Amino acid sequence: MRTSYLGTGWRRGASGARNALPVLEMPDPGETVARPRRSSGAVPTHGWPGSGGGRVGYVDPPTMWRATTVQACGLWPFSAGSGAPMSGVPLGQHLATGATVCGDPLSWFMRARYISNPSLFMLGMPGLGKSTLVNRILIGLAAQGVTPLVLGDLKPDYADTVRALGGQVISIGRGVGGLNVLDPGAMGAAARRIGGAAGEALAAEADGRILNMVAALLTIVRGQAVGDHEQAVLAACLRHLRERAAGRAYLLPDLLTVLTEGPEPVRAVTLDRGQETRYRDAVDPLHRSLLGILDGPLGGTFSASTSTHIDPDAPAVCIDISRIGESDTQLTAAAMLAAWSDGLGTVAAAHALADAGLAPRRWFFTVLDELWRPLRAASGIVDRIDALTRLNRSLGLGDAKITHTLKDAESVGTDADRAKARGFVERAGMVVCAGLPKSEMEDLGRTVGLSRREIELVSSWSSPPGWAATGVNDEPPGRGRFLIKVGGRPGIPIRMTITDAERLLHDTNTRWVKNGEADRRAEAAAAVR
Repeated sequence: MRTSYLGTGWRRGASGARNALPVLEMPDPGETVARPRRSSGAVPTHGWPGSGGGRVGYVDPPTMWRATTVQACGLWPFSAGSGAPMSGVPLGQHLATGATVCGDPLSWFMRARYISNPSLFMLGMPGLGKSTLVNRILIGLAAQGVTPLVLGDLKPDYADTVRALGGQVISIGRGVGGLNVLDPGAMGAAARRIGGAAGEALAAEADGRILNMVAALLTIVRGQAVGDHEQAVLAACLRHLRERAAGRAYLLPDLLTVLTEGPEPVRAVTLDRGQETRYRDAVDPLHRSLLGILDGPLGGTFSASTSTHIDPDAPAVCIDISRIGESDTQLTAAAMLAAWSDGLGTVAAAHALADAGLAPRRWFFTVLDELWRPLRAASGIVDRIDALTRLNRSLGLGDAKITHTLKDAESVGTDADRAKARGFVERAGMVVCAGLPKSEMEDLGRTVGLSRREIELVSSWSSPPGWAATGVNDEPPGRGRFLIKVGGRPGIPIRMTITDAERLLHDTNTRWVKNGEADRRAEAAAAVR
């Protein structure tokens, strides 16, 4: 005796006609059922008919969704996980399984322990969503209590988001705002507040940061690195200024005045032996370069007092340098380096106050976008970036560096500089790739270890839309798609979909809209903020 149940098979009557009602015939217990014999030849297209034969040759894998037992309690325990990481900011959906993928440098370093360095390096062709993904990470980390620092926003890509988070936006540029690179800023204020030996140590660190920043500006103006004897002269001048300034902030023109006057502590470093000509020969090249900063391409951006200091208590900070022209490469690089130095000094001050028990512990996330711009500014600038960002793990600081391709690292001057620039990728805990040409992916594969399948996948994302695409919503096939690589692990391909609020706050094509449309978008973005 057999019992029929509604199912996916078909039962045939005695006449061989197919019944209209789909049923699945189940054998009674103890009854032996012979499986249908396979005849010679190819397997039928839809599988073997009959009980247990199956009428479908291939079943698409179902999309996997992940939720807690509170959210999907009716499905428990019949759901299965896909293995995608769930620690950190929600980034998007896994391209293969549809599962939610979460991650960010701080969460994967602090909580999940996936990476040993809280840093992210992102590469990809323009217009595929690199800054959009970083913007998502920035928002998610701010919601976790992390303070985002966008140190040099070039377009700007992040200013509106920082405003929406209630943060501080500082503008730098000719006629907009300046930054005094000799001002110890938050580090000086923290050193005075802490006092004692710890305060003196922090003040000494601030002095070293100022010296490095002045040397970086000179490197940009000259196009080559500053000599060791010149750095010794600069250090002596800065010590003399600190002793004479009595706590007030001094400026680059004051440094130039010290060189002109030639006090004894500065002359002793030059080994002038009491001869004026020997002193002038030693300091004149430095004197000319400082004049180049004050009266040359950098204008008055770094010669006056800081227009707006970074607020150490702000929930987010963006230093907007978008007013600087695209062709003004020297001023752009100088502004970015000055912003990085000031921002990282604020981070060091916050941690020093926390160590002294004068403030709660805080963590920070810095965004260094368009990294290729300062890399190409001058030989030796890689050393400055390397010095500013190498110790982020010990500073309680996560960072994201964004550029287009590894060729940006190859464009710097010397072989040593190129090796150091490639080190930015090698030391990164997370490497995220948007669409890149195949040659670029093969080059990157030699650095981070990519499989042939991963290279082909990311290369396919660099293709433009088809020629026949005419709709207003057509996008490049790779927009919003990224591959996340962590060490030797297989890459995680994701698809990111932005929300309406993100779309209003982060629009990099504001110049490419019809008349009147820009005003409408601005009003909508203001409503979000």
